[in-house]
Amino acid sequence: MVSSPAAPPVNDAGLSLTYYGDDFTGSTDVLEALTLGGIPTVLFLDVPTPEQVAHYPHAAAVGVAGISRTMTPEQAGIELPPVLSGLARLRAPLFHYKVCSTFDSSPSLGSIGRAAELVREAFPGSPLPLVVGVPVLGRYTAFGTLFAKFRGKVYRLDRHPTMTVHPATPMTESDLLVHLAEQTDLSSALVDVTDLAGDAHTVDARVDEVMGSGADIVLFDVLDGASERQVGRTLDRLVRARFQATGSSLAVLGSSGVEYALRTAWRGTSPEWSPAGDVAPPSQTLVIAGSRAAATDAQVAHALAAGFADVPVDPVAVTDPLTGDRARARVTEAAVTALAGGGHVLVRTPPKSASAPVDGTTLARALGDIAAAIGRRHPIRRLVVAGGDTSGLVARALGIEALELIAPLAPGAPLCRASGRHRGHDGLEVCLKAGQIGEPDYFVRVAEYGPAHPSTTSSHEGRNST
Repeated sequence: MVSSPAAPPVNDAGLSLTYYGDDFTGSTDVLEALTLGGIPTVLFLDVPTPEQVAHYPHAAAVGVAGISRTMTPEQAGIELPPVLSGLARLRAPLFHYKVCSTFDSSPSLGSIGRAAELVREAFPGSPLPLVVGVPVLGRYTAFGTLFAKFRGKVYRLDRHPTMTVHPATPMTESDLLVHLAEQTDLSSALVDVTDLAGDAHTVDARVDEVMGSGADIVLFDVLDGASERQVGRTLDRLVRARFQATGSSLAVLGSSGVEYALRTAWRGTSPEWSPAGDVAPPSQTLVIAGSRAAATDAQVAHALAAGFADVPVDPVAVTDPLTGDRARARVTEAAVTALAGGGHVLVRTPPKSASAPVDGTTLARALGDIAAAIGRRHPIRRLVVAGGDTSGLVARALGIEALELIAPLAPGAPLCRASGRHRGHDGLEVCLKAGQIGEPDYFVRVAEYGPAHPSTTSSHEGRNST
């Protein structure tokens, strides 16, 4: 039997949890999961100082949206230590290093193994619990093997229609600990679904045995609601024990399954979220679609059919080192002209099949430049950005400092309110979405969201990016 939810442990600053997301859209996934569970959360784009955190006295959780999913191990070794040490200094009872629920990574790009090594250095003294399964999102782990739902059917990850052909990190191994062993020499162990099936005393004894076995990383299966509740109770027990004994954070590695499990064990520090009553549909929404995933292509087609003004982007032209400035200026001019004419505007790259290959990060940086240039010339109240890399670099180009939830619109792609260094973008309503998230009408639903058009969360199926 799993006990009733209890108030989460807090430090002197009122924080229960800090986290780092290895991409922007995955970071908003955690922001959404926590806030909807009654844990008010602020997501920063850089490591906040204690003074910055104090500007949000209602926050019980603080996150940092990162880009380590696109880093080499060498880059991660340079970029991550100051971020992790900065979050460690906040001394929340729990620190979560958030990775994608499809665990896509490789020894040379977005290495979760390298991230685990760096997390252990910043938060020493305990094995790292690893939680990947998120049943509500169609992600399941059983006996260490990851399964993911796609279009209503569950696939073992090494047979998944899209993850096996991921353009950067194709997944050909579904045994998570085998996959992880290719990226790190850290040892690992498993608490499987049968270990989690007993009463609390039996489960605790087995968990303590595995956690005390000398393994550096311990994977916890999450297959269904029952195993998720046991994992949530276990994480809560481990967090409390460490914080009470040492006053320091327990570090956990995993997907937003960490937060979904903890929501079964923690009673929120505030009433559960309810729709904001002062949000009205703006007369204009700007969409910047840098992703060329199939789901985004469908959303682009739906938005154009609904009357969004079309501003196409030539990826090769805007990233050309010699003529890119002029090409970006032409896109900016076209977007500003369309905005001046009224209505919603879609700045979009062509489908993947219809364009020459370009470096994704370079293209995302170009789209960030275009977004900032548009914002300097025309006020933007609501912005949608499609694509993980694109979301991060557009948000940074706009000078956004932090995000808070306004409303859930599709799982992992909520409407947020931004605060930032640029006065014109303070209060900007923004959605940052991964390429594969959302139904075809997502852009239209974002543009229309308000009291007269309340959110209706779309299906969890088909999520491949958070």
